[in-house]
Amino acid sequence: MDKSRDISRLLEIMAALRTPGTGCAWDLEQSFSTIAPYTIEEAYEVADAISHGDREDLREELGDLLLQVVFHARMAEEEGAFDFGGVVEAITDKLIRRHPHVFGDVGDLTPDEVAALWGKIKAEEKRLKAGRNPHAAAGSSPLAARTLARVKSGRPALSRALELQKAAGEVGFDWNDIRAVLAKIVEESHEVAEAVATGRRDRVEDEIGDLFFVMVNLARHAGVDPETALRGANAKFERRFAYVEDGLAARGRAPGQASLAEMDALWNEAKTKGA
Repeated sequence: MDKSRDISRLLEIMAALRTPGTGCAWDLEQSFSTIAPYTIEEAYEVADAISHGDREDLREELGDLLLQVVFHARMAEEEGAFDFGGVVEAITDKLIRRHPHVFGDVGDLTPDEVAALWGKIKAEEKRLKAGRNPHAAAGSSPLAARTLARVKSGRPALSRALELQKAAGEVGFDWNDIRAVLAKIVEESHEVAEAVATGRRDRVEDEIGDLFFVMVNLARHAGVDPETALRGANAKFERRFAYVEDGLAARGRAPGQASLAEMDALWNEAKTKGA
């Protein structure tokens, strides 16, 4: 098959992959729920390409992300719900609706005025959406639904925790001192230790989840984006572990052939050197 810059070609390829009898067995057995994790993964890979400043990698990763949109749209078309054109129509309509200062007669606005107008339009969109789906989640009070319903359930847990905390904080349910958050971390750490002592995996999982949630709260109160902080920690771990591997390689060994004490010594050496 020839390469193409035409979106219609990509739609044709996706349709062929999803055609029973002649398509791809793996693609045919997928559903919205099985593809969703790949959609999230591809979005992160776009962000990773941006952080590395690799434009060719970014071009490729954006293509992978576009494929996710096309995949979901094709499955929706098979159900008779909507097609790719409907996706384009929805975002086109939204962009025009949210930019009346560009496409309407509102006139020139400052950046702050644009942000305020955007928020007002989004609130109206939310009200209309609630009218189409008025029932709140089972077991939830109407107030709780109004406060937290805007935080989408399908987003990654780390960013969702942050948004849930922001939403609750906006209505006054929040700590007013970062030291209280630090005290809560100590409390949750003790509860993790107690759970570990029971040997019950479900309790350990529950308490570790609480600890993660409070750590996100600490980042929020410190004005730090937890995702950015964790990405930085990941990068630091990669650098220091690479230093350990290089140090061992210079001695003719691999990590699996070295003692933990030897690897720890190289790790501390990497820290001392600022790796």
